[in-house]
Amino acid sequence: MTLRLFDTASREVRDFVPLRPGTASVYLCGATVQGVPHIGHVRSGIAFDVLRRWLEYRGHDVLFIRNVTDIDDKILRKADEAGRPWWEWAATHEREFTRAYDALGVLPPSAEPRATGFVTQMVEYMERLIDRGHAYVADGNVYFDVRSLPDYGQLSGHKLDDLHQGESAGTGKRDPHDFTLWKAAKPGEPSWPTPWGPGRPGWHLECSAMATSLLGAEFDIHCGGMDLVFPHHENEIAQSHGAGDGFARYWLHNGWVTMSGEKMSKSLGNVVSIPAMMTKVRPVELRYYLGSAHYRSMLEYSDAALHEAAAGYRRIESFVNRVADRVGDVEVGEVTDEFAVALDDDIGVPAALATVHNAVREGNTALESGDGAKALAIAGAIRAMSAILGTDPLDERWAASTASDEAATAALDVLIGAELDRRATARAAKDWAVADEVRDRLAAAGVDVTDTPDGAQWALTTKGN
Repeated sequence: MTLRLFDTASREVRDFVPLRPGTASVYLCGATVQGVPHIGHVRSGIAFDVLRRWLEYRGHDVLFIRNVTDIDDKILRKADEAGRPWWEWAATHEREFTRAYDALGVLPPSAEPRATGFVTQMVEYMERLIDRGHAYVADGNVYFDVRSLPDYGQLSGHKLDDLHQGESAGTGKRDPHDFTLWKAAKPGEPSWPTPWGPGRPGWHLECSAMATSLLGAEFDIHCGGMDLVFPHHENEIAQSHGAGDGFARYWLHNGWVTMSGEKMSKSLGNVVSIPAMMTKVRPVELRYYLGSAHYRSMLEYSDAALHEAAAGYRRIESFVNRVADRVGDVEVGEVTDEFAVALDDDIGVPAALATVHNAVREGNTALESGDGAKALAIAGAIRAMSAILGTDPLDERWAASTASDEAATAALDVLIGAELDRRATARAAKDWAVADEVRDRLAAAGVDVTDTPDGAQWALTTKGN
C-alpha cells in the first residue's frame, strides 16, 4: 500500500514519494501568537499530528517543523492596546499555545523556530531575490516584484489582475500586486538592521527563511490552514522559487472550524477558547472531536456535535477498559488492513474511525460471548489504531483524565471565575491591592492568569511551563 496525499498545487491526489527515502520532511505554519488559542487554531496541529504519526508508523524518520510568528502587525497592535511590551505579549501567548498543544496530545515538533530568530537568514534571502531581479528596495522597504515570476498564482489558481495582497499601506511599491518582504522601521516599533535600513520582516518571508534553513532548499510537505493558500503560501512559493529554491513538493491544507457557516476567528467574535472547551469535555474527547472529520473538510462546531463525539470516544474507551478489567493487560497490537487503507487514502480519518467503531462492536460481541482471547486481540488493535489518532484510551497521557474531570473543571471555572470577577471589579476601581491579592492567591493555588483584550483567561499551571 502507498500513502497518497491531495496536493493543493497540482489539485490531485498523488503518491507520496519522499525526497530522501526513509525520511519525511514536514513544515507546518504554526501560530501567530497574538492571543489565547481557540479550537480553530489547534485544528491544524491535530490534523497534521495524525499525518506525522502515520508517516512514523509507515517507517519514516519524520523531521517536523512548526514555526511561531512572534512579530506581526496584530501582535504589535494588541500589545500596544494592552499597554504591554510586544515581546512579552508574544511570549505569553506562545506559552498558551504550547499548553493547548500539550493538553490535546499533539507531539512536540522536531524544532519550533521563532521568526525573530531568523532575521539574518531573511536578509540573506532578500539579497538573493534582489540579485536575481525578483525584489527591489523602496524607502527602506523591500518588495517582491510579482510580475517578474511568470507562474505566480500557481497554488491558488487565481489570475494576477484579480488579486489583492491585503497588506497594510507601504510606500514605494511599483505595482499594487507586489508584496512586502521587509517593512521599514516606524517610530516606536521593533526593528533590526539591514543593508537597506532598519525594519522588521514581512509575514511571508519568515516562513521561507525558516523552512529552508531547517529542512533544506527543497523538502517534502508544507502544511497549513486553507485560509493561508492566498496570499501567504502563494507568496512563499513565489519568493522561494524566485530565490532558486525548489521548496515544498506537496502542499496540504486543512479546512476551517466554523460556527453558523462562518470561519472561527477573533475578528468575528465567534471563537471558543481551549480553556473554555476544557470545561465542557475532557482533553482526549476534545482531541477526538477536532480530529474526527477529514482534514480537508470544514468542521461545523456545536455543543451537540462536541458531546456526540465525546460519547463516541467513550464507547471506544469503555470497551478497552472492560477488556483490561475482565481479561487482562491490553498490549498495543497492529492496525487493521482496513484502517491502513483509510489512512493511506489522503489520511482518511472518518473511514479509519468507522473501522475502529466496527472493531468495538465486534469486540463487545466477543467479550459478552466469553471469547476473551478474541476480545483481547481486538482491544490491542484498537489501541494501535487509536494511538495513530492520538487518542489511545490507555495512554498514560490520558490516565488522569477521567469522567469526573469534566465536573471538576466546571466547578473550578465557577470558583475561579468568581475570583476573576472580583479582581476585575477591583481593577476598575483602581484598588490594586485587592487585584494583586486575588492574582497572587490564584498563582499560589497553581492557577495562571493571563490578561487579554477579551478579559482574563485562566489555566492550571503545568510542569515545564
